[in-house]
Amino acid sequence: MTVTKRMVSTLMLAAIAVMQGLSASAQVNAKPKLIVGIVVDQMRWDYLYRYYDRYEAGGFKRMLGEGFSCENTYISHLPSFTAVGHSTVYTGSVPAIHGITGNDWTDQVTGRRWYCTEDTTVTAVGSNSSAGKMSPRNLLASTITDELKIATNFRSRVVGVSLKDRASILPAGHTPNGAFWLDDANASFITSTYYMKELPEWVKKFNERKEPQQLMSQPWNTMYPIGTYAQSAEDNSPWEGSFKGETSPVFPHNLPAIYKQDPGSLRTTPFGNTLTLDFAKAAVEGYDLGNNQVTDFLTINCASTDYVGHQFGPNSIEVEDTYLRLDKDLSAFFSFLDKRVGKGNYLVFLTADHGAAHAIDFMKAHNIPAGLNQDKKMIQDLNALLQAKFGLDGLVKSFMNYHVNYDLKKIEAATNVSFDAIKKVTVEWLVKQPGIQFAADIDNIGSSAIPEPIKAMVVNGYNPKRCGQVMIIPEPGWFSGPSKGTTHGNWNPYDIHIPLVFMGWNIKHGSTNDITHMTDIAATLAAMLHIQMPNGCVGKPVTAITNTANAQ
Repeated sequence: MTVTKRMVSTLMLAAIAVMQGLSASAQVNAKPKLIVGIVVDQMRWDYLYRYYDRYEAGGFKRMLGEGFSCENTYISHLPSFTAVGHSTVYTGSVPAIHGITGNDWTDQVTGRRWYCTEDTTVTAVGSNSSAGKMSPRNLLASTITDELKIATNFRSRVVGVSLKDRASILPAGHTPNGAFWLDDANASFITSTYYMKELPEWVKKFNERKEPQQLMSQPWNTMYPIGTYAQSAEDNSPWEGSFKGETSPVFPHNLPAIYKQDPGSLRTTPFGNTLTLDFAKAAVEGYDLGNNQVTDFLTINCASTDYVGHQFGPNSIEVEDTYLRLDKDLSAFFSFLDKRVGKGNYLVFLTADHGAAHAIDFMKAHNIPAGLNQDKKMIQDLNALLQAKFGLDGLVKSFMNYHVNYDLKKIEAATNVSFDAIKKVTVEWLVKQPGIQFAADIDNIGSSAIPEPIKAMVVNGYNPKRCGQVMIIPEPGWFSGPSKGTTHGNWNPYDIHIPLVFMGWNIKHGSTNDITHMTDIAATLAAMLHIQMPNGCVGKPVTAITNTANAQ
């Protein structure tokens, strides 16, 4: 066959066209069309695997099978609470810097108690209740969502979604297009005047569907035969809490009757997650997320896992059923994104704000040390001791977030009373109490006998304007909280070992057992997007992810 100049020219032109097509494709996918951050409230790391055999292909299994999992991701601050975790994920910072030291805190200057997203200057949009008097103004640092906005000259669209106000507001940052949360008073998603004067039409239409009422119109029974829930304790376990009106915590739960008595009970069912992800789909459509010249960002908090976990505890059939149902909801949500945005065009990460301890009586039933810290009695006894020694009554106002809050004005007004001496007596007394392993005067923590990494976690969580000056560290298995169900907040692995899985755009399948931290999430996203890290970020990019992403 004779090759002519014309044939060579034609082949060269075809090759150039192919290269141009590849170049154009590379430019289109240079950055993800949409980032979706999913924080599953109270999700212990082991839940990825504890129920793995019963997950379906498109949910958690898809994330682990297609994505990259950081198997040893830890919280590096205390306490490990909801608002703190969400703020840390999205700022890449710690409470000492970003300022969200708990869901509530006591202002050490004024003595006033504050809720983390409370804002007295704004009002509700979509409701007449106080549930809308919220904003991100108490968050002192920028978020990765803020930095994306700045990097694109505010062309990126950012939206936050959760049943909880704080879990919608704090991840979305200071500059979003909107943040929406559920108001139990009218069973509707609302926002505040910080963001807008009127709800968007798509939110109004979603609320008109009355989905909460529909979800609570049938009893909650197990998705599979109850005898197959082998990873859980017996249904009627004495350490589980009950819904209002129930005589025992057993299936089926009569949701219509429960919801009639308590409009907030939807949260403590798996259907709160269903509602959240349905609203997230509506947000994608309403703001046309992922169809922009720049990257958009959707933050989602699945909060019902937290409510169910608090009430029933990690070893309940209710928790297992909630995760099996969440898995199906996530599978449907990922399929929705595949069709709407395109598989490979969006980047999703899934993590948690904290974990949870086993219920105290569950531990005791299996001869594992555990107990309940008696905060009220300890405050009473400590105040009596301090009054006897220093002649001042009521010096300790509260134990909040495992910090001791003092009446600082009373101490400052007193003569011949040393605050250091008060703190010293407090610490010496606390470490003698049942269930207290350590206590420390944080101003003098360098001389404390608390081992690492706990000492560093105390420092990372301490903001002097929002935290009491002495911190309490319970023994493993002990906590301040309910006698039934469970809670979280401490340094132990059950509270701070969290899942972290990335999937989608530029993510190569794999895993790492190297230690990573919650603060690394925002830094990793910034590196992948080639934008600035949030202004308080102390985390580091997970190079096992960024190196492979940048190489593609």
